[in-house]
Amino acid sequence: MIRSTRSRKVLTATAALALSFSMAACGAGNEGGNDSTSGSSEGEGSSAVGSIKGAGASSMEKAQNEWIAKFTEEAPDATVEYAPDGSGTGREKFINGAVDFAGTDSAMDDEEMASAKDKGCTGETIQFPVYVSPIAVAYNLKGVDSLNLSADVIADIFSGKIKTWDDPAIAKENEGVELPDTKITPVNRSDESGTSKNFSSYLAEAAPENWKHEPEDVWPIKGGEAAKGTSGVVDTIGAGEGNIGYADASQIGDLKAAKIKAGEEYIEYSPEAAAKILESAKRVDEASKTNYAVKLDRGNAGEGVYPVVLVSYAVACTDYKDPEVAGTVKSYLEYAVSEDGQAAASEAAGSAPLSETASKNATDALGQIKTD
Repeated sequence: MIRSTRSRKVLTATAALALSFSMAACGAGNEGGNDSTSGSSEGEGSSAVGSIKGAGASSMEKAQNEWIAKFTEEAPDATVEYAPDGSGTGREKFINGAVDFAGTDSAMDDEEMASAKDKGCTGETIQFPVYVSPIAVAYNLKGVDSLNLSADVIADIFSGKIKTWDDPAIAKENEGVELPDTKITPVNRSDESGTSKNFSSYLAEAAPENWKHEPEDVWPIKGGEAAKGTSGVVDTIGAGEGNIGYADASQIGDLKAAKIKAGEEYIEYSPEAAAKILESAKRVDEASKTNYAVKLDRGNAGEGVYPVVLVSYAVACTDYKDPEVAGTVKSYLEYAVSEDGQAAASEAAGSAPLSETASKNATDALGQIKTD
């Protein structure tokens, strides 16, 4: 298991939460016969060599950059690249064999995995959660520093039914707040985006009477502002008074974010509140040894659970033509799901640590990669 040789900083609350889980992934290096129990860097990282390329979700950009930096410190003979081109592009590049691994906020379906086997992978496709983060409903409204929104109201805003900020439906949830009559401009992703799918999944599950659209990577409604990538959405929200949009919470910068109603309370986003939703998540295919996609229960979030969450997946092959590529992909992703990797992502990107079950699933999936 890769360990940073530098002194660890004082743990943040998120990293402390990570330590409460039993990180099964820390034994992942033993799958290939490496001794990872000593905590030194003489594990899978130090033996990783050559170059690997990945592409996909822009929501994971900060986490991927941090993983790459820490991983290559301990594996100086390895080079890892990650292009934050968006989930749809990442999956497409992986299917066509243009990259060795992908990151996606929307799990690959059976058709995509079959297509990857025909084109890019010589074996099966594996996928498992690697990054969990709250999606912020960010807004730009002068003088309004705190905002409560329910799923029904959010759905009506993004569908265009609610057109101004002083609408009675918004005012009802924000007693005592002086709301202007400013026009509301919803901002959505213009590219294929797993963040869009996760956000629309939340609306479909939590506000089924108000949101009639099937969750898809392509945003279903025209008429608002559209921008490419997470950074494009954030920039567009910030550029216009009255704008509102959705983006990975780690990347909204100085924008304000609404508190989201869950049960009878309004919840502020946080890694801890987002992590709780994994406790009720169920696997899509319990019997599969390669597909660890999960189904979240966004519509019935429990007490203290922030319900607008994205779960990003790592996607890789069980077989690669080049054993060095196989070994480096496996080692890199083992680091990403390790205790150190999850703590690094939490500190850099504000993500939630994987649950004990998710960590074990990641370890089991990575054990399918053949390195010889």
